[in-house]
Amino acid sequence: MDMLKISHVAKHFGKNQVLKDVSFDLAPNKIYALLGRNGAGKSTLLSIMIDALRADQGTIKMGDQPIKDNDALLGKIYLMSSESSLDNVMFQRYLKLKDIFKTNESLYGGFDWDTAGQLANEFGISLDVAYSKLSTGQKTMGKLILALCLPVDYVFLDEPVLGLDANHRDRFYQELLKSYSQRPRTFVISTHLIDEIDQLVEHVLVLDEGRIEVDQPTDALLDQCFLVSGPVKAVDEYIHDLRVIHHQTLANIKTAYVFGKLNDRQEIPDTVKVEHYDLQHLFMYITNDRGLQNA
Repeated sequence: MDMLKISHVAKHFGKNQVLKDVSFDLAPNKIYALLGRNGAGKSTLLSIMIDALRADQGTIKMGDQPIKDNDALLGKIYLMSSESSLDNVMFQRYLKLKDIFKTNESLYGGFDWDTAGQLANEFGISLDVAYSKLSTGQKTMGKLILALCLPVDYVFLDEPVLGLDANHRDRFYQELLKSYSQRPRTFVISTHLIDEIDQLVEHVLVLDEGRIEVDQPTDALLDQCFLVSGPVKAVDEYIHDLRVIHHQTLANIKTAYVFGKLNDRQEIPDTVKVEHYDLQHLFMYITNDRGLQNA
């Protein structure tokens, strides 16, 4: 399994430049999060990565081969999307789920029918029902079953839990980990429900204003997330010269979100508390204008 390399990708829609010199690598057998605010270009980027949309510049390679018009390489990648256009193309309304699966089995050269049947049973959907008859959540489940059961090396999940309740979302994450452990491959999860995947993903990519702002392993990233709280004067003195991406004050108590290394030579005052914060808050504050300006 070769690395997928995204190099200097840019994309315009009219005068709007959605992607600006985007570069990163996807390693084999790893679970990634691709995070970004609405309109950041995540879906556009994923579409370019499966050659469904052409970039204005840049390349996507698997190993040393471009994926452009390369059916052999494109057959190793699958994008599960919530976009309605996918419904119109891949999930034609008159087809039953089992027929959709059969069509994709012929396209991708295989399909795990045993797992598909097990998942359909667990999630309470019938493979003999026409896709158009399914609820929004059931359609999502059908797409997720397909994504987990195809013999591909790269699985891109764009807002994969649309319409699922909390129990079904949790069950899906469990099934994804089970599938990953049984047959390792690379997953890229793009979602706004960051707090639900922060214990799942191994590497975080943050796309903001058309560029990759963060590209780090999850553990290393969270090790740099410090929540500093205490009396305003003491906190201000302690966070001087640190990278503060957000702060708030209530009465005389100040809370500062620091991203980066602390000053090891600076002693933490007795009145100041330092702890870690989560991926959700890091994403929220590092992608707002004030956070980036203060960073």
